[in-house]
Amino acid sequence: MNIHVWEGFGEVLWEVAMALFPMLIFFLFFHFFFLKLPKKKLKDIFVGMVLTFLGLALFLQGVHVGFMPAGEAMGQILVEKSARWIVIPIGFILGFLAIFAEPAVRVLNQEVEKVSGGYIPAKVLLYTLSIGVAISVALAMLRILWDISLWYLVIPGYVIAFLIAFRSKKDFVSIAFDAGGAATGPMTVTFILSIAIGFASGMEGRDPLMDGFGMVALVALTPILTVLVLGLLYGRKEKEKDEQSAESA
Repeated sequence: MNIHVWEGFGEVLWEVAMALFPMLIFFLFFHFFFLKLPKKKLKDIFVGMVLTFLGLALFLQGVHVGFMPAGEAMGQILVEKSARWIVIPIGFILGFLAIFAEPAVRVLNQEVEKVSGGYIPAKVLLYTLSIGVAISVALAMLRILWDISLWYLVIPGYVIAFLIAFRSKKDFVSIAFDAGGAATGPMTVTFILSIAIGFASGMEGRDPLMDGFGMVALVALTPILTVLVLGLLYGRKEKEKDEQSAESA
């Protein structure tokens, strides 16, 4: 077994324990004074907490050992290519695929489908978010490549989002802004951000701190836009159905 893989794992375990401990205390407080759950349910919850603790610890260790170094190495390799523009379609593809492995997005999709009674299918929302994140990563790479200020993308983007929100279906407005937060999960932040930083650090005249970061802001923005557009399409579809029903009547 490679000992290097487990270096610093003790610190990771401590950090995860300190992050989950307050949640455990709050849960026990509510359990004893308000919830008073049956023993079987309580046992299942504690098993889930243990699995969460182990899963988070192993994931963070994997991030430190594999994800971040691999992402930075990929970014630096892309800089060495003569056709640097290729980083844009590659960023689009990686952004699209990253959402499929994002835990928070999976939970969001399932909850939306459950609460909406299947009106908004999980697969439709998943592909909508994937397209949004793919566009954001491509824009982030374009920004680094052409030295575009982040303000030129973020400010107009949120202005457009708020304008669309007034015309989109109300259900989708709430989902859209939650989707922006769900998309900026551990998969995107650790892997895609590392690629952006590695790409920026390898380019002459680029500052990894100024140019590499900022990608997460775009990732939080574009899913909002794509979900709001999805709301417009749903609203238009319903309007057409109502018009057809009125004509047939």
